[in-house]
Amino acid sequence: MSALDWEGGIHARDLGGLPAAGGRETRRGALVRAGAVDRLTGRGWAAVEAHGVRTVIDLRNPDEIGTDAAPRPDAITTVWLPLDGMQDREFWDIWSRTEAFGTPLYYRPFLERFPDRADEVLATIAHAPAGGVLFHCGRGRDRAGLVSMLVLSAVGVEPEAIADDYVLSVDDEAEPELAAFLAEQGTTARAALLEALDGLEPSAHAEDLRERLLS
Repeated sequence: MSALDWEGGIHARDLGGLPAAGGRETRRGALVRAGAVDRLTGRGWAAVEAHGVRTVIDLRNPDEIGTDAAPRPDAITTVWLPLDGMQDREFWDIWSRTEAFGTPLYYRPFLERFPDRADEVLATIAHAPAGGVLFHCGRGRDRAGLVSMLVLSAVGVEPEAIADDYVLSVDDEAEPELAAFLAEQGTTARAALLEALDGLEPSAHAEDLRERLLS
């Protein structure tokens, strides 16, 4: 994993270099997770293109999307796949009212409620046109963390390494209330992520993801 310092970008990280199934490893340049990319400058977008990204997957809800600060390169295609499904108020009226929504504690309940939404994102990554894929949410932690967990698990990255990636996006100093909430639940962000991974069913797209993402 390596941080990507793109002008105007936040929390961008190449997910290459992680040991995976069969003695292979995730390929650098194949998959990037990030926070929202709409504040990227022209120089920032040029760096994204130079990194090999050709598909951007936007996981945000309609009300989160604003105007880009600079034009996106013609070589990059953006796919909008809002992950949350906020119209399901029975689910979100429970989960969005507590700090759990900013932690991996909501991951397994979410996957049980919205398996098709997560599956669509993995399918889009697996079958995207040639080139790197960047997926992002707003802050680059929760929805991006969920997709990272699913993708990395599908290609056989060990849970500990997936947890290592997740905690890179956690800033306890900036959001101490999340750490305090997790402590009240008797856990940590890392432990909650590992618990979400425990017993996770393999993705139906695992074979295609391995072919695309592993070297």
